[in-house]
Amino acid sequence: MSPGAYDFHHLPHVKTQTQSKKALWITLVLTVFFTVVEIIGGVLSNSLALLSDSAHMASDVLALGLSMVALYMATRPPNRRFTFGFLRFEIIASFLNGLTLAVIAVWILWEGIERFLHPEPIQFRLMLGIAAIGLIVNLTLTIVLSRSTKEEDNLNVQSALWHFIGDLISSIGVIISALLIYFTGWTIFDPIISLVIAAIIFTGGAKIMRESYLILMEAVPDEFDLEQIRADIRNIEGVEDVHDMHLWAISTDHYSLSAHVFVNEHIQPLCVILAVNEMLKEKYGIEHATIQVEHAILHDHGSYGKAFLEKRKASQP
Repeated sequence: MSPGAYDFHHLPHVKTQTQSKKALWITLVLTVFFTVVEIIGGVLSNSLALLSDSAHMASDVLALGLSMVALYMATRPPNRRFTFGFLRFEIIASFLNGLTLAVIAVWILWEGIERFLHPEPIQFRLMLGIAAIGLIVNLTLTIVLSRSTKEEDNLNVQSALWHFIGDLISSIGVIISALLIYFTGWTIFDPIISLVIAAIIFTGGAKIMRESYLILMEAVPDEFDLEQIRADIRNIEGVEDVHDMHLWAISTDHYSLSAHVFVNEHIQPLCVILAVNEMLKEKYGIEHATIQVEHAILHDHGSYGKAFLEKRKASQP
């Protein structure tokens, strides 16, 4: 028996994301190249806005590296220990990417305050030239990743896209800063723009961390109404009660649901399970569901079970 084939799973716990891999490889190569260019340009021009953007680009390299590892891990099948496969690593990597964005934003904020207190001269032409190149590179990468997210749903690629949206806005900010400094001679615009960049980067990082956190905490995905699903299960013939129901995401597009149901003893329980699974798949796209059939008389549910039996008895003629 081959590795990973030790058990049968109705839902494949793997992802083969060709488009995402291609997009991330292109993005990684261009990012590494421009990060080096921008760091050198930032040091030579003494521009905090440019150095802030280069620090963000350096974090992009780390983020893209994590995303590539996550894509590789997602292709590995489940085994005896990791029965859901390695899809969740995508979410862990996304959380780390979001955290990196937040840390970079705080660093830029600190440096911006320092530059406010101690202004320094800036080489305008070099700053503007590097920023213009950065604008072209970041615009290209944003388009590449945006197209990829439309073809394949992947939180890692979404987090990478947020990185480059931040970079794109950073490049525009640096250009605006350079022009303002050129026409006014006020170098204070450099730290001001860097603070705006920091706010944008932090916003993106917080969004990615929130989405990752909710998945890691196995919260009900926003696109589902748990009570409506409960009502739909309750409406299936033979189902008298639905309880102990859980709905969570393994990754961005892999959902699991489990529920216990009280069924009428005159209805074949296997038919109930089949009907529930078909409804969940057709109406909600949930293909991985575990439904446990129970009876309140045979399974002890404490006061909940007693209340159910009393209510059932009262409703009978």
